[in-house]
Amino acid sequence: MPALGRALLDALHQHGAHEIFGIPGDFVLPFFKVIEESGVLPFYTLSHEPAVGFAADATARFHGAISVAVVTWGAGAFNLVNAVAGAYAERVPVVVISGAPGVSERASGWRLHHMSREIETQTRVFREITCDQAILEDPARAPAQIARVLRSAREYSLPVYIELPRDLVGAEIEAVTPLPPSPVLPAALAEAAAEILHRLRSAASPCIMVDVEVRRYGVEARVAELARRLGIPVVTTFMGRGLLSGHRDVVRGTYLGTAGQAAVTELVEGSDALLLLGVILSDTNFALSERRIDMRRAMLATSRQVQVGYHSTPDIPVGALIDTLLAQVGTTEHGRPPAPMPPEHYPEALPADDAPVAPSDIAAAINDLFAQHGPLPIAADIGDCLFTAMEIRNTELVAPGYYAGMGYGVPAGLGACVASGSRPLILVGDGAFQMTGFELGNCRRYGWDPIVIVFNNASWEMLRVFQPESAFNNLDDWRFAELAGPLGGDGVRVTTRRALVDALARAHATRGRFQLIEVMLPRGQTSDTLARFVAGFKAARERPAP
Repeated sequence: MPALGRALLDALHQHGAHEIFGIPGDFVLPFFKVIEESGVLPFYTLSHEPAVGFAADATARFHGAISVAVVTWGAGAFNLVNAVAGAYAERVPVVVISGAPGVSERASGWRLHHMSREIETQTRVFREITCDQAILEDPARAPAQIARVLRSAREYSLPVYIELPRDLVGAEIEAVTPLPPSPVLPAALAEAAAEILHRLRSAASPCIMVDVEVRRYGVEARVAELARRLGIPVVTTFMGRGLLSGHRDVVRGTYLGTAGQAAVTELVEGSDALLLLGVILSDTNFALSERRIDMRRAMLATSRQVQVGYHSTPDIPVGALIDTLLAQVGTTEHGRPPAPMPPEHYPEALPADDAPVAPSDIAAAINDLFAQHGPLPIAADIGDCLFTAMEIRNTELVAPGYYAGMGYGVPAGLGACVASGSRPLILVGDGAFQMTGFELGNCRRYGWDPIVIVFNNASWEMLRVFQPESAFNNLDDWRFAELAGPLGGDGVRVTTRRALVDALARAHATRGRFQLIEVMLPRGQTSDTLARFVAGFKAARERPAP
């Protein structure tokens, strides 16, 4: 029989995990030894637990599979809470494994180091931000617990929590047998799909909107095929930017309400049959709607539930729904091609002159780079760097668009180095870079070479646009480019558009070391998209309630 630690690793691999991120600590050292010596999964250590969580989050998004974050009990796991809360909010199946005091230690009567209140406090905290939990304190029950928790992570696309006492890592257990998928009632599934199809076929202006669950469950290609067969245009949410980037024939743009393209806004808000696939009904996605969307005429499939008008059907996975829709449509149905849309406007052809750089100039320079060399996947932090990403031509993108936690960009970019199979571009503001930028020092050990663009306006600029009178939004100039060399990369500070174009070209041509471009921006200046977003958000807040 396998030891518990090895059986857990084998089960993670069997359930689709591709790698592990972690930081060692005393309660997790025995499990770390098994991880390292077994070689079941590639293993990457970073410098601080929030980065471990963000990197695991990004790999799960790129793979469309579970990812793994391993930390020690108490001081390590509590550092992970914010990243896991963000993963829960944005439907990311991160498996949190915490080393824990041994069974014998728990019975000693002593207060144990790293313990905040009680032995169970950590589990209670993670119960709030995970969909399933297991404490592996009984070797006889452990296989069933592991199988249940890992199935929950995959089926609900949400984080889960496993606590592993350090004195049981070597305990012999039965092998973990994966559980079959939770059952779906065929009649309910067929009825829900038929009702959706009837509405779509009867509508004058149907539209499909996609969000993060479409990526989480790996159904992008099937959604695109459904749209082609029915002749229905597809838009992404703000959070879903980057989805279906390989299916540009069906994607008409990103819905940003009053901050976005007018034609895309009209597609969504003027639709008499709006199908929302995997969409999170959040202020980030819908606060800037020009007019309120009538949800009685919309159809929503998210969180394993289908809502059509007043009809609600539980336990319907979005993938099963799309497969049933495709089966009911058949291969012979081809709807009329969607009406032509005005081309999306992206800044490009940036003049290589000595004018100072504006945020939208960064988007133009990147669009020019992509046009010449092909797109790169992007990891973006929150702030104007994310809104600038909306001005970059559609490519794979990971970002905390809804939870909006700062510090995500750099460690997510490191996760992208592992998961994407290509060199990523990292967009990060100076405030967020202060939080997690030093994680770039881990690139040298693993051979990662992302291109990092730091938006440096010596400011928490996105906060300033909402409250410009507050001096606490000011930051010092930390001269980030000068830190790149000691951390194992190359850095350059640019202040003009010419210097930006040259720096991007050199960075793209240089492999083997991370490339950091620190772009100096004036305080008070934002991307065009953020300016429209803020204006629309303020107007929405002042709009009287219906």
